[in-house]
Order: sequence, then C-alpha cells, then structure tokens
Amino acid sequence: MALLDNERVATAVWVGVGLALLVLMALLSSVLTPFALGAVMAYLLVPGVDWLQRRHLPRWAAALAMMVLTALVLLGLVLILVPVLQHETGALREQWPALITRLNASVAPRLHEWFGWTVTFDTRALTELLASHVNEQDTLAASLLARLRSGGAVLLSTLGMLVLVPVVLFYMLEEWHEFIRRFESAIPRRWHAQVVGMAAEIDSLLSQFLRGQVSVMAALALYYSAALSLAGFRSALAIGVLTGTLAFVPYVGYAIGLVLALGAALLQFDGWYGPAMVALIYGLGQVLESFVLTPRLVGERIGLHPLAVIFALLAFGELFGFFGVLVALPSSAVLLVALRRLKQAYFASAFYGRP
Repeated sequence: MALLDNERVATAVWVGVGLALLVLMALLSSVLTPFALGAVMAYLLVPGVDWLQRRHLPRWAAALAMMVLTALVLLGLVLILVPVLQHETGALREQWPALITRLNASVAPRLHEWFGWTVTFDTRALTELLASHVNEQDTLAASLLARLRSGGAVLLSTLGMLVLVPVVLFYMLEEWHEFIRRFESAIPRRWHAQVVGMAAEIDSLLSQFLRGQVSVMAALALYYSAALSLAGFRSALAIGVLTGTLAFVPYVGYAIGLVLALGAALLQFDGWYGPAMVALIYGLGQVLESFVLTPRLVGERIGLHPLAVIFALLAFGELFGFFGVLVALPSSAVLLVALRRLKQAYFASAFYGRP
C-alpha cells in the first residue's frame, strides 16, 4: 500500500513538473524562440553534417559548411524573388486602371446576369486601396525607417535573434550526439527502454515528415515554376517558388499560391487564357502532390493528417507565439506517439478484453 502511495505521489509530482514547464515556456516564449529555431534547423541539417563527417571532415567544419550552404540557398531565394516581386508591383501600378476597366466590362455584367447583383467597380476607390498597400518605394522605405526608430527594442530583438540563432545552430550541430547521449543517461533505468523506443518512433515520424516535406516543396517549386513559365507567365519563377515553399502549410499555402497566380494572369493576359492555364496548372499540381509526391516522399503511414498539422500550427501559435509555431510539429509527434502507445495499452488491457 505504501509503495502504491509513493507511485501516486511520484506521478503527481511529474505531472506538476510538466505543467510548470508549459507555463514557463509560455512566459519565456520570446526568449526560447531562437533556441527552438536553432534546434529545428539543427534537426534538419544533422544528417548532412554526419555525412560530411564520415568523409573525414572535422565535426566543426562540417557544421560550418552546412550552415554556409543553408545561408547561400536562402540568399539565392531572396535574390531571385525580390526583383521579380518588385517588377510585378510596378506592373500592377501601371495596369491597375486597365484592370478596373476590364472588371467593369466583363465581370460586372456576369454578376448581374448570374446573381442579379448590380456592381460597379469604382476606379478611384480601388486606386486609393491599391495605393494604401502598394506605395512608392521611397515612401515605403521612409515608413520602415520611422518604425525602426520608434521600435528600437523590436530592432534590437530582431538583430539579437539573427546573431543568436547561428550560434545556437552551430553548437547544436557540433554537439548533437552528445546532447542525445546526455539525455539518455538521465533517463531512469526502469523506463530507459520505453523512453528510448518512444524517442526513436518520434524521430522516425518527424524525419519522414519534415525531410519528406522539404522534398515535396522542392518538387512543387520546380513544377509550378516550369509549368507557369511554359504557359508564358513573366513572374513564373517567383510564383512557383513561393507556391512550393508555402506548401509546407497544407491547403493554406496552395490557396495563397493560387491567388497570386490568378492575379498575375489577370494583369498579364487578356481574356480567359491566363485564368484557364492557372486552373489547369494548379489542378494538375494538386493531383501530383496528393497522389504522387506526398505518398512517395512523405509516406502515408506517418499519421500526421494535414488538418492536424494546421490545427497544431494555429493552436501552438496562439498559445506560445512564433515559438509555438516552431515546436508545433515536434509536440504533435510526441502526442501522436503517446496516443498510439495509450491505444495499444487500452486494447491489451483486461478492461477492454473483458466480456
């Protein structure tokens, strides 16, 4: 009886420690964000560091090489996207009056014919709306500078993150396996096998999902860029890369890319050619993602349903801010594995099997 009471006390203590850690994470979410971001990036880059180390490169040099390669890839994306988006912004300013005229000539009559709505697109109102969101670059720069002057704390926080994240990432890449060894050594011996087994299952689930999702994003970026380019879109590269990158958030990323492509089609093409090509390209892209890329590169047995991913991102983001977005998927994987183990224990219990 005393042993049972001790077990209950120990369980209550650990539950209390877990709840206290959650509260502490909520309070220190802004401080923990660079560490969480560094940990997520380290998890993705560790296989590359291990591969370079097996080629007789020192661990610190392998970590530095992977960081430089990642920085170059991100810089390349910025250098590709920013000029194209600036060009499209200028084209939108120039073609805005003609676009409003086309809306009044083609869309408004159909709305009246199909739904009985009498709609007139006001050139002045829509132009003011555009000007409020898409202003001249010097005005935009002045606004940014004013915000930076008034928000010095935000600027310092951002600069601190830009400096801290690479430092955290380097040390995590260099000492990743040492961190894992220390974690294993701290596990109570009677729980060691179960905890290590759960950790291996979580790692398998996350590695398949995250690394597979990166492959899906790259394939989709290539497909949309090539397809839109063949269809004659001037901003094919920017829209294709953005659509592929945003595909990490299921459905939401696809919808944003579709809206951007439809906007480019209305600005560049007359008639229905542009919207029809967007519908064809994005329809085939959705089929390619759902029935070819995701099953082959991510795997159907992972168990992270797209709706669960969206809910986890929104829920953890609401609770913990940007830090919550970073830890949403790892936390969801932990909960999923725990629920699987709980389900197995329930089906194996006498309570379930008793007639």
